[in-house]
Amino acid sequence: MKVNPWTLGLATAGLVTLPAALQAEEKLNPLLTAVTPTSLSGAVSTSIHWNPGTGNAFTSPRLYQQGKADGFNLDVVSLTLDKPLDESQWAAGYHVDLWFGPDANTFASQSSVDPDTGDRLSSDLAIKQAYVSLRTPYGNGIEWKVGVFDSVIGYESHDSYKDPNYSRSYATSIEPHTHTGLLASYQFNPTFAMSAGIANTHGPQINQRANPPKAESYKTYMASLALTAPDDWGFVSGSTFYGGFVNGFNGGWNGSQFNLYGGVTLNTPVKKLKVGTSYDYATITDDAAPGGSQAELNAWAITGYASYDLTEKLSGHVRIEYAETDSGIYQTGTRLPDGESRLFGVTTTLQYSLWANVISRLEFIWDRQAGDNDMRGFGGSPEKDETQGSKRDAFTVALNLIYKF
Repeated sequence: MKVNPWTLGLATAGLVTLPAALQAEEKLNPLLTAVTPTSLSGAVSTSIHWNPGTGNAFTSPRLYQQGKADGFNLDVVSLTLDKPLDESQWAAGYHVDLWFGPDANTFASQSSVDPDTGDRLSSDLAIKQAYVSLRTPYGNGIEWKVGVFDSVIGYESHDSYKDPNYSRSYATSIEPHTHTGLLASYQFNPTFAMSAGIANTHGPQINQRANPPKAESYKTYMASLALTAPDDWGFVSGSTFYGGFVNGFNGGWNGSQFNLYGGVTLNTPVKKLKVGTSYDYATITDDAAPGGSQAELNAWAITGYASYDLTEKLSGHVRIEYAETDSGIYQTGTRLPDGESRLFGVTTTLQYSLWANVISRLEFIWDRQAGDNDMRGFGGSPEKDETQGSKRDAFTVALNLIYKF
């Protein structure tokens, strides 16, 4: 029995399943045999932003919010190819995340270079993740990732549909994003897991090296642990704690960066209510090129979360956060005289499932330059004789629609 090329192509992509008789006949096709278990998924994220008032354009301290004020936006189109590990002892698979759109510029995977300045040019295409996954049968099985993978620390995901809010926290801006290297993960028991890895740099630029200015052998190191409350712990069963660090060379700062992270998500006696909190710390050291100098920069952020399922389709989410940082880490305009920026933010999100496969969210964001009365950094209306960066507060109303497939 023969199968037409279109059907065979869909089966090869994992979108359809061939009947048993056809699978038996086509089993000699090595390509079909290799990729049939692959799954294809993805999402299209769009948004509408409104910033009340005039003269409110500002460089947001939040990742993925730049250039989206007062307008319609394509955020990102994501495509994922995944062949997960099976139950065999020497299992193998792979995972690829491709991003298209303005948000893809975060991952610095572009290869074109400005011939005049030598700077890498922005690109609306990124390889967010691309790694080979392997299992070695030691103990419960060590799982390996070799290639480009997400950072081991952070409360929020770069895929916003996995997060309680549409926008990202202040902390996300000071965390590493992706690494090119090797990561090992081991599940000791149902309550304790650990990961450790080595990478070229702090990331996210693929295949970037720390040399120069560092030695050729200079690498980035990372580790994380995860604790899950056991089933006999009452209402907190299933609650999780994550902690970890990343230390290595950050080419964007031309110095080494150390990140420390801890986060917890707690179930509560109220079945539909979950709360969480996280703490992030980052320091960029002054070890640039030999004979040179780079001012040491520090930042920290603490974030609190609460989520409640109001109905089967409607849920509410609140995020409250505070961050302090030296000049240059959050690009928010004028800062305190000592060069620091102090940020306070409140985000409220209503999520409603009206259409199949669609996440629809209405979000209100309040960003405030905290501290003394000299603290400014947002907006500024020329009609009111206000210069850019003369406001303390920035408000954003965003409608986010994501189709998942």
